[in-house]
Amino acid sequence: MKTLFLLAMPVLCLPLSSWAQQRVTSADMRAAGAAGAAGGPQAGAGKTGPAKMGGAEKSGSAATSPSGSSAVSSDYVLGPADLLTMSEADLEDSAAFTDKTFRIDNSGDVSFPLAGRVHAAGLTTVQLEAAVNQQMAGILKNPHVVINVAEFHSQPISVLGAVNSPGIVQVAGAKNLFEVLSLAGGLRPDSGNSIRITRNTKWGAIPLPDAQLDSTGQFSMATVKVKAIMSGTEPGQNIIVMPEDQITVPKGDIVYAIGAVTKPGGFLLGENGALSTLQVLSLAEGLTKTSAKNKAKILRVVPGSVSRTEIPVNIKDLMAGKGEDLALRADDILFVPTSGAKSTGYHTLDAIVAASGSAIVAISRPY
Repeated sequence: MKTLFLLAMPVLCLPLSSWAQQRVTSADMRAAGAAGAAGGPQAGAGKTGPAKMGGAEKSGSAATSPSGSSAVSSDYVLGPADLLTMSEADLEDSAAFTDKTFRIDNSGDVSFPLAGRVHAAGLTTVQLEAAVNQQMAGILKNPHVVINVAEFHSQPISVLGAVNSPGIVQVAGAKNLFEVLSLAGGLRPDSGNSIRITRNTKWGAIPLPDAQLDSTGQFSMATVKVKAIMSGTEPGQNIIVMPEDQITVPKGDIVYAIGAVTKPGGFLLGENGALSTLQVLSLAEGLTKTSAKNKAKILRVVPGSVSRTEIPVNIKDLMAGKGEDLALRADDILFVPTSGAKSTGYHTLDAIVAASGSAIVAISRPY
C-alpha cells in the first residue's frame, strides 16, 4: 500500500471511481465517409462534447483507440492538442481521475492531478509515464501511472496522387478514409478506381482482407475499391486512418478516341480495366457524318517500345451486329478516319444549301 501525504494534496479526500477509457469520433467525402463509419466495423463510439471540469475535460462516453483497440502504439509521439487519460493503481477510484481527460496545450505541456504541469510534446506515452511518476514521487510512494491517448490531434497523414490538394494532412481525432480524402480536396476526375494504403506495423496491420506485409515486414499494405465504398456495398473498407499512414490515389487508366467522332478525347476505363470499341464510341458521342466506318483502327503500344501496332476495326459491321467488339486496353487509341468522298460530297452539299438560302432570302426581300 502506497503512503499518501494528505497535507500536501487535500484533493485526495474527494470521492473515488474508475478512470475513463480511450474514445474516438468518426463522422462523406461527406456522405460516403459517414455511411462507411456507420455501416462498417470501424465505426467509432459516440461522444458528447467535452466540458471543462477542474482543469481537465470530462468525456461523455468511452470508446476505443483509432485502430479499434484499447491499446495505442507506445511509439506514438505526443503533440499539442492530443487528449490523454491517466490512472494510478492506488488512486483508480479518485474523483481527480474519474472520467476525465487531459489535453496537451500549445506549448506542449499538460497538467495532471498530483503531478502538476509536465512537458509532454515530443515524448511517447511510456516516456511521459516515467516523467509523471518522477513528479509524483514526492507525494506517493513508488507511483505507477498509466497514460493513454484518448484523441490524436497531431496525426500527420500523407495523401498523394490524383486528389485536388495532395500533401500532408494533419488530422484532429479519428477519421475514416474518405474523411481524410475530403480534407485533401477530394478525388480528381481522372482518379482511378482504387486507393492504396500503406501503414507502419507499429499501428498494427491494416484491417482489410487483402492486407499484406512489404518485404521488410515493417509496413502493411492494402487496396480499397472506391466504388465499393461509394455504392455502400462494402462500407467496412472505409477504415479508420492511423497516424503516419500513406494514402495513394493512382490516376485512372485512359483510352482515347480521335478522328471522325463527335467528342474526341480520353475516357477512364471501368473497374474491369477495359472498354469495348462500341462503348468508347458511345462515350465519344458517336461518329461524324463524314466518318469512314469500315476503316477504323485501334492503335496499341508495343511493350518495350514507343511504336504502336494497328488493329483494324470495321465499325460498320459492329453496328450491324457482326464481327468482334474488341476491347480497348489502357492507353489504346481508337482512330476513325474521315472518308474523302463523303467529305467532298458534304462540303458540296453545304455550299448548295448556303447558296439556296441566300437566293431564298433575296426572293423574300425584293427591294
